Amino acid sequence: MEKTQETLLLTEMRKLVENQLGSSTDIYSDIMLRRFLIARSMDPVKAAKMFIDWKKWREEFVPLGYIPDSQVPDQLESKKIFLQSLSTNGHPVMIIKTNRHFAPDDQLQFKKFVVHLLDKTIASAFKDGREIGNEKLVAVLDLGNIGYKNIDARALITGFQFLQSYYPERLAKLFILSMPWFFVSVWKMVSHFLEKATLDKVVIVSNEDEHNSFIKEIGMETLPEEYGGRAKLVAVQDVKLDQCSVVD
Repeated sequence: MEKTQETLLLTEMRKLVENQLGSSTDIYSDIMLRRFLIARSMDPVKAAKMFIDWKKWREEFVPLGYIPDSQVPDQLESKKIFLQSLSTNGHPVMIIKTNRHFAPDDQLQFKKFVVHLLDKTIASAFKDGREIGNEKLVAVLDLGNIGYKNIDARALITGFQFLQSYYPERLAKLFILSMPWFFVSVWKMVSHFLEKATLDKVVIVSNEDEHNSFIKEIGMETLPEEYGGRAKLVAVQDVKLDQCSVVD
């Protein structure tokens, strides 16, 4: 698409949002709004609706602008999420140790945990403490050594739904490692909830070539030793950031 046409679509989207909200969108960059436009196939009407839905959700669900550790203690306790440095392409890398996850009793806390993770991971890519608006993340879903008690399709679906509805164009790639045979049917069911654009970013690592590509994309200095790299695993709660909000 030509730059001029894209600019016209962004302008139309801004006007639609401003008319419906009754306020200016000057605080939101074109780069940020463009993510919503791309997610809705460059349709300014659908993109404006998505943006408005996001803004209302954000104000209601994340009134502080971020989810503090104190609101998700049960989920942090298991130390199942790790936040590494940047990938070869400059994206923060989040690793999920599925064998440490168990279906939560408190679904609201789990949803807050998803937001906490996504916000913090994206914020770790900010340059000079400021958001550009097009930061993406790389996720690694490690299914190694899982049992039936660790399977939680609902949690996966929740994570993907949040990504697709409230974090458009934030996922650069998702690598799935060590998928056992009994998880294949679970993944087929979960994948029905994924939009094509999301599914296209998923790589199920199942052979040597895919594993080599995985290592190359993450980078030896960022990839933990147990996956063939040189880095140490860093629990997400041990990563300190000045700000975990991705809305400004």
